[in-house]
Amino acid sequence: MPVKVIAFVSVKPGHEEAFIDAARICAAASRNEPGVLHYDLWREADGDRRFVFNELYVDDAAVQAHMASDHFKALGVASRDLAAARPTIIATHPVDVEG
Repeated sequence: MPVKVIAFVSVKPGHEEAFIDAARICAAASRNEPGVLHYDLWREADGDRRFVFNELYVDDAAVQAHMASDHFKALGVASRDLAAARPTIIATHPVDVEG
């Protein structure tokens, strides 16, 4: 079953570009992972410091593989100094609305 992950990261003032640089490296590597269907970073329109990862995986195993990857761990280490708070991560499964 596919998994949609949305992660919100608030970044400390003045650290936005450093966060984007770190996220860029992670995103490039993540897009090449088996099981990753979609991986993008968005910036909140109102206010400059909240970022949104928009991710789609083929299944839960692909999410776990991503979270175990070196590039994901490296982003986590970089984010410790850049993030204003712990990220909010939401994993979801599709709902059949056509019923």
